[in-house]
Amino acid sequence: MKILVLTESDIKPLLSISETVEAVETAFREKGLGYAEMPAKPYLFYRKYDGDLRVMPSYLERLGVSAVKVVNSHPNNPSRFNLPTVMATIILIDPRNGMPLAIMNGTWITAMRTGGACGVAAKYLARKDSKVVGLVGAGMQARTQLAALLSLYKGLEEVRVWSLTQPAKELERRDAFISEMKEMYRKEIGRIFPVDKVEDAVKGADIVVTATPSRKPLVLNGWISPGMHFNCIGADAPGKEELDPAILKRAKIVVDDWEQSSHGGEINVPVAEGMITKKDIWGDICEIAVGLKPGRTSSNEITVFVSSGLAVQDAITAKIVYDKAVSIGAGQFIDFS
Repeated sequence: MKILVLTESDIKPLLSISETVEAVETAFREKGLGYAEMPAKPYLFYRKYDGDLRVMPSYLERLGVSAVKVVNSHPNNPSRFNLPTVMATIILIDPRNGMPLAIMNGTWITAMRTGGACGVAAKYLARKDSKVVGLVGAGMQARTQLAALLSLYKGLEEVRVWSLTQPAKELERRDAFISEMKEMYRKEIGRIFPVDKVEDAVKGADIVVTATPSRKPLVLNGWISPGMHFNCIGADAPGKEELDPAILKRAKIVVDDWEQSSHGGEINVPVAEGMITKKDIWGDICEIAVGLKPGRTSSNEITVFVSSGLAVQDAITAKIVYDKAVSIGAGQFIDFS
């Protein structure tokens, strides 16, 4: 029994953001049509280390794709250990016999498929003329979120970037990110620049991406104007939140999965406190992707996409990587018998 092992350096050249957005939308449609098996992810909480671990199995029946991902979130990793906040391992499974096809580094796949999900959300929920983006957080997700939005809009007039001021490395990371994006997207972005206050990233933006591990609201209701769209990805575990709950009361809320989002997405704290119930949720992105519910219906709507991260996103993206790797001979097969 031979299994393909793929490192992050094997994977990165194989995956573009445009095909990831397309693949994630396919996964959403399959789930929306009832052809996906995906139990809600369980958590292990490493409270003394301020971290957690999740297990994410899934099966896309019609596509014949199945995978299991193990992924952590340790917000202090960059400063304490010089490691990414999020690291993942994915096992791709042959559903015909249960045999593992590949073991792959899932960190880049996780970043890409999350960017892909928010690209799909912006397609259906953000205004078509969106030109100004506010990034609340400047880590790995800022890169793939921006890439996904550029794949959708082709160009942006302005990108504002806010990051935590403590520790000092966060500001260094923000400035390095801005320099990298300026070079990478010289023709696609008019201006990309740092801001010292969250308010300056948010006010007047068309799309706001929140991607921090915050456990208290960073984005306040008084800064919000009609027509804004939010991609909320930082609140990915119980107790985390980035938006003032008053924003949610004004907004059309779209989740990726109610069960997961109500326990570990942007809405989890307001739901736990009784401020938000399932009746306040417009629907999920899978329903919208298959046309069961409309997305944005007016230019004045405030829309919020709550991304908790679906295992089907990982499975379909990992299958793309596997197929490409096999076709060009990337990675290394090991005897696992």
